[in-house]
Amino acid sequence: MLNRELETYISEHEEEALELLRELARIPAPSGQEEERARFCREWLEKQGAKGVYMDEAMNVVYPADVPGEGPLEVFMAHMDVVFPDRKPLPLSERDGRIYCPGVGDDTACLVCLLMAAKYIATRKDPEEWKRLRGKDAPGLLLVCNTGEEGLGNLKGVREICSRWGDRISSFCTFDSTFGSIVNRAVGSMRYRVQVETEGGHSYRCFGADNAIEKLAAIIEKLYRIPLPQAGRTTYNVGTISGGTSVNTIPQQAEMLYEFRSDRGAYLKYMEEKFTEILETEKKKGLSVTAELLGMRPCGLETPAAGQKALEKRAAAAVERYSGKKPVFTPGSTDCNIPLSLGIPSVCVGCYEGQGAHTREEYVEIPSLKKGYRIAFDMILGGK
Repeated sequence: MLNRELETYISEHEEEALELLRELARIPAPSGQEEERARFCREWLEKQGAKGVYMDEAMNVVYPADVPGEGPLEVFMAHMDVVFPDRKPLPLSERDGRIYCPGVGDDTACLVCLLMAAKYIATRKDPEEWKRLRGKDAPGLLLVCNTGEEGLGNLKGVREICSRWGDRISSFCTFDSTFGSIVNRAVGSMRYRVQVETEGGHSYRCFGADNAIEKLAAIIEKLYRIPLPQAGRTTYNVGTISGGTSVNTIPQQAEMLYEFRSDRGAYLKYMEEKFTEILETEKKKGLSVTAELLGMRPCGLETPAAGQKALEKRAAAAVERYSGKKPVFTPGSTDCNIPLSLGIPSVCVGCYEGQGAHTREEYVEIPSLKKGYRIAFDMILGGK
């Protein structure tokens, strides 16, 4: 729970945090192209007095707030990337108590919460002042503005953090999404580009020749007839399809992006086997079809890690205390997938109210933001 000093600090810096959100939300950051936003976050942290901030090979901005030479660490992160491909400043507007901007909630509002907590830590003249808030036996502390959470980013940022620090991470929390739910189980996924090639030809003279789009469509039909496991939740989707040259040309090439997901590792493997089986059958018929794995997000372990329930309880208490909502626990596909797959206690906690995530009409409710700051401060600095 936050003490009076932290409550006062948050209240005094609410307008500063809001201005930071306005500035940061405009900075374009497609997955894999987060350079501008990463540079902003690093420079902003350094201006606040944060020591040792660095950018790693995955373009994460890492603030080792309290990282001794050995011993356990808690990791808190929020991702910088958004789903939108814009390379120019993103359009932002305000009306009726809301801030509208693509990506303003997912995940910029949560990123601001992390940054403001980092500022509090960086501006304390005596480090022991904030360390006492966390408790005498608290682990070390690593704060991360990470990359690669969205789309085909393939969780690049959190993979790098877990590769570098995994054997020391005692718990992991990513700030992402709204107050209503806490992700505590990993939905795994596999994403493929499937390409079909045929001889093609003129639509009249070569009528009857194999049509790459038709062949791909037949594969899609088979994929959509795969019987799904009854337990847990397993899904599939063809997200894009393209190919062909003109209306009077039999297509020589067609491709699609296809994914399947499951909250059970065994069922993810089952879907992979069925997918491979369908493509191999088509190859045996003489069809030129290839599949390129674009991304893989693992499921969590079947048995929760020691400490998982305690972390969930801590997160739920913080969300309910400051948002007034009792969050539900749910499986999800987040940065938690990687630590959960490694047996690290992990949760994904939301820090705002709003609607329209992954649309250009996305907005956050301005009054909800001060609740989000308190949730993030509580998780990072509120003690156990």
